[in-house]
Amino acid sequence: MSNLARLYFHMREFLGTALVLLSPLAMFGQEPAKKMEFEVASVRQSVPSGTTQVNIGVHVDGAMVSCTAFSVKDLIQVAYQVKNYQIEGPEWLAGDRFDVNGKLPEGTTRADVPAMLQSLLADRFGMKMHRDSKDFPVYALVVGKGGPKMKETPLEDEAETAAGGRGAVNVAVTGGRNGVNLNFGRGAYFHFADDKIEARKLAMLQFSDTLARFMDRPVVDMTGLKGTYDFTLNFTPEDFRAMQIRAAIAAGIVLPPEALRLLEGASGDSLFGAIQTIGLKLDSRKAPLPVLVIDSINKTPSEN
Repeated sequence: MSNLARLYFHMREFLGTALVLLSPLAMFGQEPAKKMEFEVASVRQSVPSGTTQVNIGVHVDGAMVSCTAFSVKDLIQVAYQVKNYQIEGPEWLAGDRFDVNGKLPEGTTRADVPAMLQSLLADRFGMKMHRDSKDFPVYALVVGKGGPKMKETPLEDEAETAAGGRGAVNVAVTGGRNGVNLNFGRGAYFHFADDKIEARKLAMLQFSDTLARFMDRPVVDMTGLKGTYDFTLNFTPEDFRAMQIRAAIAAGIVLPPEALRLLEGASGDSLFGAIQTIGLKLDSRKAPLPVLVIDSINKTPSEN
């Protein structure tokens, strides 16, 4: 595999992790207010991915939670229900990847998982943090003058609601040379390949979070749209390549100079134009957003 091909593969790996995190943020609900712990938890360094395929995911069933190939920064995102850019800490947070498995105590549901992950980060990684606020330049995702031009398609029924929130949920990313595919469950998915994005049954909050991975600033959903939608966005090869590179940068990856130089050939016009074809647009604004400041954290977790 050439150096350039290897670079593109790793960008898809980092993009895959970034995308799989979008669903747990919605899956688990708001950040918890109470302290909770897994009944039993294990943290082990992940086995490195192969050279042609990436598999990253979250699985929740009635008794267990499993996070596969998550960095510490990824775990913080899910535990505290924040986005990548809202975490301020050492660069290595986005480096080593871990498999985390936790047993849910009797009487708890998946809504309690963030609280348990907070306890795990404090107990196993010794994490200490504080909250702050910071002004960010952002893109506001808004509806264009002609209204949305997307097909609204409802999600499939959620079978696990009858189990009191303890039913099985699978969110998985697969990625390789052909691109990245994210399955949110309930018929919703996101496919990023061949110079385009194909989305089915996607909510606008998920879409804005996804767009932020490809942009030079955060994207905030201000559409007011509450449904889930089908749409396709097409890009120039130069802009598509730049989106891959920005996704890697957003994941905290330090890229070589030859990768960063590829950004010079991309105008971004096809991305903004594609969004307008579905009746939306991006407005440049400034907004104060909360941030999580990591005061101290151990690079290696304590033993199981």
